[in-house]
Amino acid sequence: MAGAGVQTVYVVEDDDAMRDALGMLLRGAGFTVRAFDSPLDFLADYRPQGPDCLVIDVRMPRMSGLQVQDRLIARGARIPLIFISGHGDIPMAVEAVRKGALDFLVKPFDVAALLQRVRDAFGGVPGRRRRVHHGARLRGLATLSGREREVLAGILEGNTNRALAQQLAVSAKTIEYHRARIMRKLRVKSAAELFQFCLDGAEPGLGFSRGGFSRMATRRPRG
Repeated sequence: MAGAGVQTVYVVEDDDAMRDALGMLLRGAGFTVRAFDSPLDFLADYRPQGPDCLVIDVRMPRMSGLQVQDRLIARGARIPLIFISGHGDIPMAVEAVRKGALDFLVKPFDVAALLQRVRDAFGGVPGRRRRVHHGARLRGLATLSGREREVLAGILEGNTNRALAQQLAVSAKTIEYHRARIMRKLRVKSAAELFQFCLDGAEPGLGFSRGGFSRMATRRPRG
């Protein structure tokens, strides 16, 4: 167990190479790291002792990252979670963020983005998530074109880029272009930030409700 006051990053990843790489990256950035190849071993070992953070894969044998999140919530453990996944699973990302995850990064992810999220976890962020620039994001929402709103709605409903391209009769490259513009206009750097912005009060402008997000979180991605 980590000592009180030590900034500890727990890494739960069943892939040996990825777990070792994450450990080296985080130790190199000055963090104390405790790595586990099994979610069950992590849950048996983890006791809140001081500032900590959990970087965890979503898909693992015997227990998923989301199930670990549920176990921690049931314990009342308020450890910030950063999910990593080999799949851009939109419903999983929505469910994770809705339950309080700090972010949901898709492999191969930008290591600088991961390190920034880990630093955010130790930065005393209210509610464990940044809610800055909300007014600017709302203004950005107002500048979205009709097609960008269609693309945003499709993303939040769990569509893949390919499925959205088919629905809107455009190329996947066009969807990627619109997606990048949406992220830039709304000043978000990740899917998790985008989902949280909409959950935090932007949904009336998009025609979504919180119940709609809850239902969507259990839906498989289309396409």
